Amino acid sequence: MAERPEGAAGQRDWAAIIRARLADTVPRHDAADWILPGLSLVDSEIYRRSLPAAPTPAAVLIPLIERQRTTVLLTERSARLRTHAGQVSFPGGRIEASDPGPAAAALREAREEIGLDAGLVSVAGYLPDHIVITGFRITPVVGFVREGFTLLPDHKEVQGTFEVPLEYIFDAANFRRERRRLIRSGEEVEFWDIPFAGHTIWGATAGMLLTLYRLCVGPLPFEHAAR
Repeated sequence: MAERPEGAAGQRDWAAIIRARLADTVPRHDAADWILPGLSLVDSEIYRRSLPAAPTPAAVLIPLIERQRTTVLLTERSARLRTHAGQVSFPGGRIEASDPGPAAAALREAREEIGLDAGLVSVAGYLPDHIVITGFRITPVVGFVREGFTLLPDHKEVQGTFEVPLEYIFDAANFRRERRRLIRSGEEVEFWDIPFAGHTIWGATAGMLLTLYRLCVGPLPFEHAAR
């Protein structure tokens, strides 16, 4: 892996690293590239038979806030929702026929859910599609957000937002190992949660952040021991 650039006081410039890793990436929808959230591409292959065969295309925005130290913006879903109530997530949803592509869908959903102005977002690139057992194929769109924005959450969908320092996400000591059962096959799979300030980032949201971790840092330390 190439040498990582350093920022002030020897801190790694994660924003520069992410831009370099995602440069020239495009959405990849081939089933061979699908990732089960939280797993590597190799491990996802083991459970491919448990994944939906024809998932619904969706997209989320992974908003990286350009502060002195980059943060990740996350939402907490409304407790009134019938599915995934209170879950930590990224703004996003299904790709509509009127959307030119995943980036347009992710930016539209971010505007609708939290009032984020698309004009303040610079799309850096795309992570591989993540397939979730609820039947969606999610394209994660990574975008840098300039400061000066005002959020207006739609409280029918989002009860609040919060930010996590990217350096916290990129510290494997902050991950917690969990096991969950796949609905379709009943198999148990090892996933990772990320607790932060009273929140638990888990499921597809944690999985996408782990994919970004693997892209920028490398395999989790625990993965070396497991192989």
